Amino acid sequence: MSGSLVAWLSGGLEAPVALALLATSFAGSFITVALGIGGGALLLAVMANLMPPAALIPVHGVVQLGSNALRAGVLWRHVHWPPFAAFALGTLAGVALGGAVVVRLPGPVVQAGVGAFVIWSVLARPPAWLARFPAVTGLVSAFLTMFFGATGVFVANFTKSLRLPRQAHVATHAVLMTLQHGLKIAAFGLLGFAYGPWAGFILAMIAAGFLGTLAGRHVLLRISDRGFRRALDVVLILVSLRLIWNALAAWLWPEVRL
Repeated sequence: MSGSLVAWLSGGLEAPVALALLATSFAGSFITVALGIGGGALLLAVMANLMPPAALIPVHGVVQLGSNALRAGVLWRHVHWPPFAAFALGTLAGVALGGAVVVRLPGPVVQAGVGAFVIWSVLARPPAWLARFPAVTGLVSAFLTMFFGATGVFVANFTKSLRLPRQAHVATHAVLMTLQHGLKIAAFGLLGFAYGPWAGFILAMIAAGFLGTLAGRHVLLRISDRGFRRALDVVLILVSLRLIWNALAAWLWPEVRL
């Protein structure tokens, strides 16, 4: 493989970093197939430790768009459509509000916010009332996703409240997240983020995630959901704590890094 092709597929990242992120994309999709949620947060937390903060949320959004769109395409006939229009209107408003603020945030603020948000998503739950209002759920989750990326926990809470069969739950969640990530990507493009240099890396990440989905389908029926969730929570918290420490170090002791 030529050096230029490797550079294109890695997005300019060092080879070990790019390989670690590809492995995490695989693992994230693997986890999402098993548990319905969690893979996006894990991918975000690891990306936040290894990627430039300015590229983190836009690139993560495109990768998640690809993963959710593929999942939605496979389960298209199971999608529950009634809440879609209200959720879409709320999402559009949330993206517009978030886009007016997000470009002003310095890198350490984004890193610390991502770390704190992921830990919160592990230890707490969104307010129950969000599940009853698709437009409000769309607005809140879209506003937060402009800053912190992995807000699938909000949308999953809403989708769960619909009491859908398993396939319909997964399909509906995937469609709502595809919409949200798509609008977020468009907003960052309008705000001036250049996706071109990251195109090869994004395609590689989506491909790795698709392989994780296929692998998870065959393996995860043998794994204890309870034990797996506990292990995932521990990993998410540890990675997020490291992310918060890096942000604090950038403010207080610029020469210190883990």
